[in-house]
Amino acid sequence: MDRLDHPEVRLRDFIITRDGWIFSSADYYHPEGVRGVLRYVPNPEGQRTNGTRYYRKYDFDEAYRYMDIHKPEWVQDVHVVPWDQVERVLSPSERLREIWHSDPRLEEITGTLLEAGIPMETMGVTGSFLPGLQNDESDIDFVIYGPQWFKARDIIARAMDDPESNIRHLDDRMWERIYNKRIPEIGFEEFKLHEMRKGNRGMVGDTYFDLLFVRDRDQVKAPMGRGTDLGHETIEALVTDAELGFDSPSVYKVDHSRIEYVLSYTHTYAGQALAGETIEARGVVEEVEGHLRLVVGTSREPKGEWIRSLTLLGTIAHETGTIINPDLQH
Repeated sequence: MDRLDHPEVRLRDFIITRDGWIFSSADYYHPEGVRGVLRYVPNPEGQRTNGTRYYRKYDFDEAYRYMDIHKPEWVQDVHVVPWDQVERVLSPSERLREIWHSDPRLEEITGTLLEAGIPMETMGVTGSFLPGLQNDESDIDFVIYGPQWFKARDIIARAMDDPESNIRHLDDRMWERIYNKRIPEIGFEEFKLHEMRKGNRGMVGDTYFDLLFVRDRDQVKAPMGRGTDLGHETIEALVTDAELGFDSPSVYKVDHSRIEYVLSYTHTYAGQALAGETIEARGVVEEVEGHLRLVVGTSREPKGEWIRSLTLLGTIAHETGTIINPDLQH
């Protein structure tokens, strides 16, 4: 497939290759092919089905092992699928319009947002629902495009407090499940404080869901290229712009003597701080075109890297008289 004949592929779109492999897009910019991660491969013994074909689902580490064996030439920092191998693009927004009335959980979330004024075209569903491979235990990865995400987040927060709504807050058991899955470099109580403020996670019935930010098309720009690593560093800095703090990577513009941006490639630290807050961040300093940025999440489960809002922790300590232990969990 010629690149010029192909629609723009955004973060959280899925693509299907000519071999039937399904990848999730991990980026917005794909000059040499779609940058993504393998998610599903046709397999007659697989546990997932779309009604016509069975698939095996691959987690992150399994996907890389599989690709190292079967398509090593596609393996870079992520998997890069050549454009001539792309058979079809799956759009979260198109998929949601097709199925939201058929699933009461999707209908609850979508209807709540529609009634509050969020346009249908700014919503979508990704994850296993996008290729139709969900099962009864599947979480819901709900997409909101652009600035509407912040409005949607506030609407969902109000719904959680409405006793007549089927949308609920997470309980402690679910928070512990998320923490143990993420294995962050901050303690559980500190993790939960940051996460509860974000407001992008909830339950609809017995199903966990999250609201995922994806840029509007006019927010998509070619990224700066890979730079030179200068080693690990810990900084304190004032966040001056967090508009893309929930993106992937999360982007925080900071006021610092040397570092211009803090980027997080791990979802754990998406939305971790607001503009006007002071953060402590540890990651790898990278020089790109004469500019310095601090990159957090330089591996799948980064050790010794984190972002914390010192402003949030200080406010909570002042209001409650409780000292939040900032010691890292090693």
